[in-house]
Amino acid sequence: MAAVRLVILGRQGSGKGTQAERLVANYGPVHVSTGNMLRAAVAAGTDLGLQAKALMEVGDLVGDDLINEIVAERLAADDVVEHGFLLDGYPRTPDQAAALEGFLTEVGAPLDAAVNLDVPVEEVTARMVARGRADDTEDAIRRRLDLYESETEPLLAWFAQRGLLDVVDGLADEETVFRRLTSVIDSRLSVGDAV
Repeated sequence: MAAVRLVILGRQGSGKGTQAERLVANYGPVHVSTGNMLRAAVAAGTDLGLQAKALMEVGDLVGDDLINEIVAERLAADDVVEHGFLLDGYPRTPDQAAALEGFLTEVGAPLDAAVNLDVPVEEVTARMVARGRADDTEDAIRRRLDLYESETEPLLAWFAQRGLLDVVDGLADEETVFRRLTSVIDSRLSVGDAV
C-alpha cells in the first residue's frame, strides 16, 4: 500500500484521538501530533527544539514559523517518507495549511485528504463534562470550543476550496464512525491510485 498523507480535524471530545489510533493501525502512517513533535524536538535537543523549549519555558506559544519548521523537519524523516503521516493538531490555521502544502509540493507528496470528525457542540460538551476532569468545567469547555470554532472554520474552508475536505459524522459508536472514516479515505485513495 502506498504511503497515505492525512490530516484529522475535530472538536475536543469528538473521539479524534481514538479514531486517529485506529486509522494509524489500519493504514500504517506515522501519527504526527504537534504536542508530541514539540516534546520530541526538545528532548532531541535539535536547534528547533531548543528554540521551542526557550519559548515554552517562559509560557509563550510556539509561533507559526517555528511550528511549521518543526513539522517540515518531522515530515522529512525517513519513517514518515516511507509510511506517510496522520497529522493531528496541525495545521490549526490557513497559514499553517499553506506552509504544509508548500512543503508537500516541494517533496512531491501531496496531501490525500483532510477529514473533519463532526460531532455537535452539545454532544462534545456532554462527553467532556462526563470525563470529570478538573479543568472540564462547562465555562472552560465553552471557551475552548469557541476558540476551536474561530480558528478552525477558516481552515475547513481552506481545505474545502482545494477539494481535500471530507466531513464525517462522528455521532455514532466507535466502530460505525471508524467505518465512515475508512470509507471516505478509501474512496480518496482509490481516486489517487487511478490518476
